Amino acid sequence: MKVTINPSLPKGTVKAPPAKSMAHRLLICAGLSEGESIVHGVAPSDDVTATLACLNALGAECRLEGETAYIKGIDFESELTEFKLPCNECGSTLRFFIPIALLTGKPATLTGSETLFTRPLSVYEDICRSQGILMRKGKNFVEVCGKLSPGDYTVRGDISSQFISGLLFTLPLLKGDSLIRITEPFESASYVKMTVDALKMFSVNAVYLDDNTIKICGSQKYKPCEVSVEGDYSNAAFLDALNLVGGDVFVTGLKENSLQGDRVYKEKFEKLKCGKPTVDISDCPDLGPVLFACAAFLNGAKFTGTKRLRIKESDRAQAMAQELSKFSVKVNLSENTAEIEKTEIKKPTCVLDGHNDHRIVMALSVLLCKTGGEIEGAQAVNKSYPNFFDDLRSLGTEVIFDAVDK
Repeated sequence: MKVTINPSLPKGTVKAPPAKSMAHRLLICAGLSEGESIVHGVAPSDDVTATLACLNALGAECRLEGETAYIKGIDFESELTEFKLPCNECGSTLRFFIPIALLTGKPATLTGSETLFTRPLSVYEDICRSQGILMRKGKNFVEVCGKLSPGDYTVRGDISSQFISGLLFTLPLLKGDSLIRITEPFESASYVKMTVDALKMFSVNAVYLDDNTIKICGSQKYKPCEVSVEGDYSNAAFLDALNLVGGDVFVTGLKENSLQGDRVYKEKFEKLKCGKPTVDISDCPDLGPVLFACAAFLNGAKFTGTKRLRIKESDRAQAMAQELSKFSVKVNLSENTAEIEKTEIKKPTCVLDGHNDHRIVMALSVLLCKTGGEIEGAQAVNKSYPNFFDDLRSLGTEVIFDAVDK
């Protein structure tokens, strides 16, 4: 799908969409509960519907009415003999559900796009190898069969916090106690705290012994409850970024004391306003595209901690460098840094490429509100923020969809 965005100054008030990262966690906790839970504020993005589909595949009963999900938990004693879990393109869903599938002791196949399976699964591969659990990876699937054991787990902290969260969902249901020891550097630690907070809402406890060690008592039970998903700082950043390109936008619906790591976007924005700063994004890689876009419009910047941008939905550093060049902005990349030179952005003379990446599309859209232009592959926003272009329109931005795609 191609969209054309005409130059405009977005103005008005807009509510942040529900937090996809928290929705995943609350839905999974509900699915692991004995009984029915209600989760309010569930936006039906592609990623969230993948998590709901995987819960259904394991035997949970899930229905979504508007933005409210009703979840009856999984019966792990059911007569189902094997499972096929459709993860589509969602890395969170894949990494959260591999250890959950190992609660069944039965064969499970997790499927998805080939792009999804280029992302690392080494933490689970090492665990399965050490415990004698079958794990076989193909171009667009991974098969597992076996039962996870409680114990002492050492997990690298610099690949993805999603592995730690996947274990945190699963280990409380095992019969013995466990420890998770996280090696330095522990990046995206805030996402693990979000998982611990979600567990607590469903009466499951995981205790920090220190900043890098978590104790999980076994034989716990998830208790059903009624909860709400808070607003999403990750996606709110794209709305608030409109203020940096001349807009006048007020974003509501964000929890002030949120555990979301991407709440730091406000601090990063302030840095970008002052000279040409050095900005570390190792703990907030999802903010990379919008920060690159804002830096290009403002004063330039040097970003450090960029290596994890290579293993997202696209190689985000390379993708942004390629697309920013169409605005006449030069980006210098190295293994773990990206430097955006200060220049005056110009209207692209060719169509921009969304790289099948929701955050690339939204970051480019922010700049097009100033310059105008076109993006091919704009449907990628459905992954996390299906209403993004509707919200842009509500702020007075003229967004035109290709007639063929209507």
